[in-house]
Amino acid sequence: MRRARAFAHTTDEYAAVAGADALVFMTEWNQFRALDMGRIKELMRAPKVADLRNIYQPETMRGLGFDYVGVGR
Repeated sequence: MRRARAFAHTTDEYAAVAGADALVFMTEWNQFRALDMGRIKELMRAPKVADLRNIYQPETMRGLGFDYVGVGR
């Protein structure tokens, strides 16, 4: 059985996505609705987003170059 890596705490959302293979939205808090998604894409290693709360529009996210899936759409 493989062990998961430890979680790292960061100071903000942008630091949290730096080098990430994927981003998963699990809450619809307002702070996540107003992110600079262009900046997010630049910081990520792979622009993959799973939006479990459907806070972003699929067409917009795909237009920005994200591999995007919204659950329940």
